[in-house]
Amino acid sequence: MDIIIVGCGKVGASLAEVLSSEHNVTIIDKKEALIEAATNDYDVMGIVGNCLQTQILEEANVAKANIFIAVTTSDEVNILSCLIAKRMGARHCVARVRSPEFDKQLVFMREELGISMMVNPDYNAANEIAKVLRYPEAINIESFAKGRVDLAEIRITSGSILDGVALTQLSRRMRLDVLICAVQRGDELTIPNGNFVLRAGDKIHMTASHSNMVKFFKSISAAYREKRVKSAVLIGGGRIAYHLSQQLIEMGAKVKIIEIDRERCLELSDRLNKVDISCADGTDHDILEEERVYDADAVVTLTGIDEENILLSLLAKNNGVDKVVTKVNRMSLMQLSDTLDLDSIISPKTITVNQILQYVRAKQNSLGNSVTTLYRLVNDRLEAIEFVVRDKKEYVDVPLKKLKLRSGILIASIVRGNELIIPKGDDCLKVNDSVVVVTTTKGMHDLSNIFD
Repeated sequence: MDIIIVGCGKVGASLAEVLSSEHNVTIIDKKEALIEAATNDYDVMGIVGNCLQTQILEEANVAKANIFIAVTTSDEVNILSCLIAKRMGARHCVARVRSPEFDKQLVFMREELGISMMVNPDYNAANEIAKVLRYPEAINIESFAKGRVDLAEIRITSGSILDGVALTQLSRRMRLDVLICAVQRGDELTIPNGNFVLRAGDKIHMTASHSNMVKFFKSISAAYREKRVKSAVLIGGGRIAYHLSQQLIEMGAKVKIIEIDRERCLELSDRLNKVDISCADGTDHDILEEERVYDADAVVTLTGIDEENILLSLLAKNNGVDKVVTKVNRMSLMQLSDTLDLDSIISPKTITVNQILQYVRAKQNSLGNSVTTLYRLVNDRLEAIEFVVRDKKEYVDVPLKKLKLRSGILIASIVRGNELIIPKGDDCLKVNDSVVVVTTTKGMHDLSNIFD
């Protein structure tokens, strides 16, 4: 497909990196240095200029664009450039829009103005944080097959009932249909077989239905009910904190926001009448003690500086807070999470990129591509991919035990209609199945690629 990306910041560059390996990508930005870096690093065409100028869009051949993606730092520029691109012939338009003022206009934007998709990174990041706060034991949770399959990342703690369990014994011991797809032990990442024995300290990635995932968490933690987040402190009162507060209130939690900017505090007080707003410096240790931050069930660090968020999270963990969530955007700092033993890390940039990629892949499907969802995990070392079986191929209706998978690949789940199947040797793939594959091999574009 022909794809135009407007804005060559963190999100735009990440999209260019992934999409350029599969599509014809053109990227537009006013800053020559950003365009030069993108064209040097990726197989893309770069144009320096204003995306609101029709001659620049004509140079990018916008009339033939299958998808036009606007991810500049300005909501208004993103929306307007999409309207211009749509009028000039672009088939589908995607705009990154962050301001809460646009939330109630999404339907109008889509139906009346023709913007196919609007992505709010702050709202989506808040959703991801709320998800891990619902399951405090989980480091991260992703969903496939329209929410029918959950993929959770969990650290096995000392004394856990999972410590010392061989995978062949897991389902029988837990009395649940769950599957361990990948295990990270130190720097080593493994797609395990049935003989693999879990140990304390392992990070495991597992799939199950939503209901079985809930039962699993209850089984591994006798104190599951007590661990439910009843109080949360958010350090930093930006847009993510605004959206997250609303979700936590709906979950029945007491919420406090610590924000240093007085005007922002007044604005939050007007909008969030059930939230305790404290105008103070959340990076000051004395303030944290005075506000009794360490007594909360959960602390979420949401300042605009990654390093501050990491240090505040470490402070909270060291002072006994059970669940800590850290907002980090820089990949180099995200890779420190294992070294520093941080809990859950959320990257709005990564969430936004993944959501746009899912939209692009959905449009590919109309052209015959079989990938519907792709998540990159463990600092991009692991991929979880959802395929749809569209045609009767040689691997369809053949028991899995008779098929040979390539090394580093595991079929994690099969969704057939409303039925979730945790695959075993006698199960078969059938036409129209959704199949989730976990792999350490990058570049899987078709389900046939997984077989040897």
